[in-house]
Amino acid sequence: MDFLTKICLIAASALLVAVVVACGSGESNSVDMGATASAEIKGPQGETMGVVTLTQGRRGVIVSANVSGLTPGYHGFHIHEKGSCEPDFSAAGDHFAPEGLGHGYLNQDGHHAGDLPNIHAAADGTAVADFLNGDITLERGKSNSILDGAGTAIIIHEKADTYGAEAGAGGRVGCGVIR
Repeated sequence: MDFLTKICLIAASALLVAVVVACGSGESNSVDMGATASAEIKGPQGETMGVVTLTQGRRGVIVSANVSGLTPGYHGFHIHEKGSCEPDFSAAGDHFAPEGLGHGYLNQDGHHAGDLPNIHAAADGTAVADFLNGDITLERGKSNSILDGAGTAIIIHEKADTYGAEAGAGGRVGCGVIR
């Protein structure tokens, strides 16, 4: 192997190491991939309605809902700012909005991190849904962590969310503290 070939191999190896180090040092890689949290959803009379599981992914949190006891149709579904459902569901506070943005996916100024797509209950009152929320994390110490501070809760509303700036999904029919 001649001198020029050796230099090229050394340079290529150094470049490869630099690329691996640079790609491996990103903030998104510090997230505990696959970490989970959950919320047992209870109805107004304390009846168990199901569970929502949250799983940390590289680009956000996968929210998986499996609930029952709903009226058929669409229901607003949100993460709220306080980890409390007692004494009534109003204890959960407003939607989780660490960035101070407004409500609704269609809000031209941006939406709450806790805004989620509506869930749909079948004729028997069951709803199953899976979706990704890229605005939240399970990683503690981040401004958008749903596990820090007073915690957070999942709320199911009586009507569909319009996704607009006005919050009109009606009363709260289900609540669960995210743990």
